[in-house]
Amino acid sequence: MSGSTLIKVNDLKKYFNGEKIKALDGISAEIKKGEVVVVIGPSGSGKSTFLRCLNLLEIPTCGQVLFNGVDITDPKTDINLHRQKMGMVFQHFNLFPHMTGMKNLTIAPMKILKMSKAEAEGQAMALLKRVGLDDKANAYPSQLSGGQKQRIAIVRALCMNPDVMLFDEPTSALDPEMVGEVLEVMKQLAREGMTMVVVTHEMGFAREVGSRVIFMDEGKIVEENSPISIFESPQSERLKAFLAKVL
Repeated sequence: MSGSTLIKVNDLKKYFNGEKIKALDGISAEIKKGEVVVVIGPSGSGKSTFLRCLNLLEIPTCGQVLFNGVDITDPKTDINLHRQKMGMVFQHFNLFPHMTGMKNLTIAPMKILKMSKAEAEGQAMALLKRVGLDDKANAYPSQLSGGQKQRIAIVRALCMNPDVMLFDEPTSALDPEMVGEVLEVMKQLAREGMTMVVVTHEMGFAREVGSRVIFMDEGKIVEENSPISIFESPQSERLKAFLAKVL
């Protein structure tokens, strides 16, 4: 199922306030094609910073991120070119409020990928259908529920035909009854072989869908293993303590 290495992270560090806050303190990891890597850990453990460093939304203090074999942390690299292949879904949707769902979905493919309007709209409609929102193409974000907005945000990332999808706590801003509909879309993507890195508090999702789980604390990877090993036979005391609180 998983194949060659898509993202390789070497000794990534991110410090704030000089070196007072070590958000990331020497992270090394690999993400292979077709894997669903779920990142868990307490608040403030560096999970979101790690995710945002993968596409340089957060610039690492030092260390390397290789994406498709290219060092995207090298200042000479055209990061925008590589970002096109990394879909990102945020906690708070970030849809353009003055545009319809369809316009939100077609603007980047037309502008960046130079798709024709008809092609971009055809692709967007097919993807909306897949997430059960083809009837919302002309709705504005203010007319949608949180779960619908997040599903449209996922479709927006998919419209760029990414190689990997990065999810930063995609359900944490949602009402509990809407969480399921978003997780269902993510499960479907996983089944179709999309490479995903997911920062989440949804332990059920991590256990069911993850090919690998990374547990972070204080800017470091404390433990990394299959979901079954992480949840059923945690090795470190820190992970045991964390699971005791969240499960």
